[in-house]
Amino acid sequence: MPDDGGTQPFRTEITAGMRVEWDVPVTMDDGVVLRADVFRPVTGEPVPVIMTYGPYAKGLPFERGYPSAWEAMARDHPDTVAGTSNTYQNWEVVDPEKWVPHGYACVRIDSRGTGRSPGRVDPFSPRETQDFHDCVEWAGTRDWSNGRVGLNGISYYAINQWQVASRRPPHLAAICPWEGASDFYRDGSYQGGIRSTFWEHWYDMQVKTVQYGVGETGGRNPNTGQLICGDEALTPAELAANRTDLGADIAAHPFYDAYHRERSADWDAIEVPVLSCGNWGGQGLHLRGNVEGFVRAASGAKWLEMHGHAHWPLFYTDYGVDLQRRFFDRYLKDEANGWEDRPAVQLQIRHVDATFTPRGEDAWPLPSTRWTKLYLDTAGPSLRTEAAASGGTADFAALGDGVEFSTPPLTEQTEITGPLAAKLFVSSSTTDADLFLVVRVFSPDDEEVVFQGALDPHTPVAQGWLRASHRRLDPGLSTAYRPYHPHEAAEPLEPGTVYELDIEILPTCLVVPAGYRIALQVRGKDYVHPGPSARLSNLKNDLTGCGPFLHNDNRDRVAGTYDGHTTVHTGGAHASYLLLPVIPER
Repeated sequence: MPDDGGTQPFRTEITAGMRVEWDVPVTMDDGVVLRADVFRPVTGEPVPVIMTYGPYAKGLPFERGYPSAWEAMARDHPDTVAGTSNTYQNWEVVDPEKWVPHGYACVRIDSRGTGRSPGRVDPFSPRETQDFHDCVEWAGTRDWSNGRVGLNGISYYAINQWQVASRRPPHLAAICPWEGASDFYRDGSYQGGIRSTFWEHWYDMQVKTVQYGVGETGGRNPNTGQLICGDEALTPAELAANRTDLGADIAAHPFYDAYHRERSADWDAIEVPVLSCGNWGGQGLHLRGNVEGFVRAASGAKWLEMHGHAHWPLFYTDYGVDLQRRFFDRYLKDEANGWEDRPAVQLQIRHVDATFTPRGEDAWPLPSTRWTKLYLDTAGPSLRTEAAASGGTADFAALGDGVEFSTPPLTEQTEITGPLAAKLFVSSSTTDADLFLVVRVFSPDDEEVVFQGALDPHTPVAQGWLRASHRRLDPGLSTAYRPYHPHEAAEPLEPGTVYELDIEILPTCLVVPAGYRIALQVRGKDYVHPGPSARLSNLKNDLTGCGPFLHNDNRDRVAGTYDGHTTVHTGGAHASYLLLPVIPER
């Protein structure tokens, strides 16, 4: 059990109707002292705790650290910055001014090696998860705590909720992971077995910049005047020695091995109440884990909420705060507020004009789903309700834009909500091939329907990926609508031989009007929207359709293996198809 750092001092003050304790020491089992900021009621009465533990520096204001995201949020969602001074707004964590008056303590902890917490940075590692576990236990045993700790936050602060809940800290009472992966391999590092460059670029832009010891370059906390990243200034060599090389670590583990398993959720161990909130447009990192977590967690009290919009704003809106607070009021305060009477699945149904209609459902996938196969046909190329009697082929450069198959204009409005999949019969001129599947929708005037995704403003309807040498399925976990690949070894292709590939396409939701058409693009590289790109200040690359979730590292897609020609076979004995979750009109 961690202690409070003995007599190590910290600053306390009463401000904005809260008692705020800055830089409270929390000592880990190996002697490293992490630092926490605690916001709690002035009365000192025992209250439940909302906690976050992560690497973004608790002293870095949202507006300063992420200016483009802050400006967009305040402009498009004015309720996010209303009713608060915004003095304590930080990136992807709760605003204490919206929680403490309702009888909560908010605790923010700089993870090991970041912000004002010394140590070695190793994101999502077992060491971090153990630290988080011990911080939960520390908070649950303070005299200002009622003994119940809830976890709530976006992205990193969602991902590590799944991890620490798997450790079952006794004082953990409920979790609300908001848009965050839960499978370190499949959700973010290797989509379909193809390596994403996201984590290494994210590490450069958002973690190394606030590593403990960067000194004045990390800036000062405007609320305390303290250096955001600790009082100790380390040399570049010392900083490098105090952090892992995350990109190299991931590249060294191309299969789902112990490295990825220990950074992923253990579903059978997660028994606390769960409110899992996902984003239809979070295809590269912030979607699959929320759905998978809801379906597979062992908890008998779990809910799935799915929405649209950008990655961070909805969390801070009145809608988001009210949803979170009612969940935690029930499980951290025992309030009889009727939470359990809510539908298990709470959806924001998406329309082509980017509006949403709320609807409750009983289960995921939706019980009313009419699973519909649309067969690929090289004539057109088209998608049709029956497979062609005779076979056909469509050949494309293996690193190119591929081939697109489309329905005719729909004769009636069609809702697609749920997981998708594809069965493709494929051959390659080399020993492997990467498949990038994009489900697209076009208006009657052939304009593509795209959305503000979690990060990218031109996000397509749905995407899926598979490296052909990773085609083997796990029969115990696979379903027709959610193929599950163990990714434990590569099975090279024999050039020219046709292989059957079952490809997971991430869940989506869209009401497609009559006159629109649905298309499946089978590509050899990441989707690129033909319109203008966009930028966010905290990201390294331009946003061109897939956000920062790109698969363009030639160290992973080596010449001679992935740059040949790929052939899609259709009809006859090779009836390739797209499986859609069609929801009947009500």
